[in-house]
Amino acid sequence: MSLVFVGETRAQSLNMQLRGKDYIPNVLSYESGENSGEIVICLSVAKKQAPDHGMSYTQFVGYLFIHGCFHLKGERHGATMERKERLLLKRFTNLSSTPTPNVPKNSNRN
Repeated sequence: MSLVFVGETRAQSLNMQLRGKDYIPNVLSYESGENSGEIVICLSVAKKQAPDHGMSYTQFVGYLFIHGCFHLKGERHGATMERKERLLLKRFTNLSSTPTPNVPKNSNRN
């Protein structure tokens, strides 16, 4: 697995190329082989969005990494994925009070 940090122009370009969507995503994940994949995080978007999700910048980048990992494993957005994300985020940040990102229901943006 690769973790790549990109700027807004590259993130938007990849989103269009990979998903046919014309906006700047905070995270993208895609398979790059049978047992490998890539997680792409746009740090400037993460920095802007972190307060909206009740997290520090560092916590939110960690959340985006976890979110991307679940997508690489084939998970879809929903309550089950969100519960798993919260559990891992708490484990990695070692904070039992880490807030959950305010992810809109039926979000298809990532």
